[in-house]
Amino acid sequence: MNILSKLAKNELFKGLSHIAFQKKTLCDACQIGKQVKISFKSKNYISTKRPLELLYIDLFEQIKARSMSGNIYVFVIVDDFTRYTWILFL
Repeated sequence: MNILSKLAKNELFKGLSHIAFQKKTLCDACQIGKQVKISFKSKNYISTKRPLELLYIDLFEQIKARSMSGNIYVFVIVDDFTRYTWILFL
């Protein structure tokens, strides 16, 4: 919303000058997308008995820069038992 209000304020885009943007309000889709779960408490013990029994997997997009080969997604896998981490650029 900051960018839209700056465009409207400086009259850099036709048709935005008569629209008032409020910074604190979110549309329904944005609010659902920004909802996060409460973090789990960290544990001081290993709950698995062997490697590859429990894997944590995350896929995310790099925010600022592409990798050297032009990839923009990062796939991360962490083994709970060994804490071995695989990082793949996609």
